[in-house]
Amino acid sequence: MTSSRISGFHKFTRTQRLQELIQQGLLTDREAAELGVEAAASGDLADHLSENVISVMAVPLGVATNLIVDGVDVLVPMATEESSVIAAVGNGARACRATGGVTCEADAPCMIAQVQLTGIADLPAAQQAVSDKKQTISELCNACDPMLVKLGGGFVDLEVRIAGPFLVVHLIVDVRDAMGANAVNTMAEAVAPKLAEWTGGRVGLRILSNLADRRLVRARAVWPASEIGRNTVQGIVSAYEFAAHDPYRAATHNKGIMNGVSAVALATGNDTRALEAGAHAYASTQGNAGGYGPLTRYGITEDGDLWGEIEMPMPVGIVGGATKAHPTAQKSLKIMQVDNADRLARVTASVGLIQNFSALRALATEGIQRGHMGLHARNVAIVAGAEGADIDRVAEAMIERLEVREDVARALLAEFKG
Repeated sequence: MTSSRISGFHKFTRTQRLQELIQQGLLTDREAAELGVEAAASGDLADHLSENVISVMAVPLGVATNLIVDGVDVLVPMATEESSVIAAVGNGARACRATGGVTCEADAPCMIAQVQLTGIADLPAAQQAVSDKKQTISELCNACDPMLVKLGGGFVDLEVRIAGPFLVVHLIVDVRDAMGANAVNTMAEAVAPKLAEWTGGRVGLRILSNLADRRLVRARAVWPASEIGRNTVQGIVSAYEFAAHDPYRAATHNKGIMNGVSAVALATGNDTRALEAGAHAYASTQGNAGGYGPLTRYGITEDGDLWGEIEMPMPVGIVGGATKAHPTAQKSLKIMQVDNADRLARVTASVGLIQNFSALRALATEGIQRGHMGLHARNVAIVAGAEGADIDRVAEAMIERLEVREDVARALLAEFKG
């Protein structure tokens, strides 16, 4: 490569950008052509969703079956490259169908916008001055988005906090069916000059918080011991208690939850990074010692069955951003029969709970690696160069040998072809 400084790269067409990468010696003609083909169907849309686009990287979109949420059957599109995720949701959901599936509670869809004020001499006095202006702040916020107010949303509450040397103002806003970032950011910008005037301070940051702890969803399910086995019930409870006491385990425990949550979010055009940030920030208060802990909890019912529940922030929307702009996201919402953000939040949290149950079930019984590597074997076969029917043939041979590695796949492929 000669230089990463490419003047006007953002003005190039996709073809011109690929040609530049060829000239820089970073791609061959064939590789560039392949990237061009991959973008043929949706490259124009990608140009509007991102910057400096050269191609599109497809993520498998599958459908999880067997799920019941609040008494209603639902098929859930999930976008993920991890082989075991969708299968785990289907299996875990089937195991609790007899007890009614998953039931949920959801907070109103409220987001928090923060305004930071600096250089204030008397913070308690400034805190009171802002608190006294709550009605005026409400009017300023609602004037930013009359349509949101018409739909039943808008300014809900005010929190004024002292954080170190700063005064931090929280605008709490019901954003209805939106994720809400644009709405609350606009309100923060509008209110900020007045806050500076009332406090004598200087405006710092004006931005939403991704710790959406005013927008929690709680979901619960029961898995009969007759279905999963009494030893499995005990094993899952023990695995949960491990996570509750140990942040190293809790991080992986919660990653399993987000395997499901992020896959639904990606399929529906929602912000996976916002969900991840909020989930892990909320988890930082869930451990037994007050530190980082699991987002789910498990216990045993009087009848000896396993109960599990999840509580986590769920800032998802069905309007605005890629959710409306991307046709695949719209089709995913249609498959789920979702017509409001509340329902999407409940389904997404339910998937997180079921995903976590399935991971703990595997860990408590045969261990995660056998099932995970079995599903991973096809990926390894593809990397080794297998195509068509040889993919499953090589994968099955590796699983039988209990050796799922690229070198083994290459040797098997050569053997089959020879």
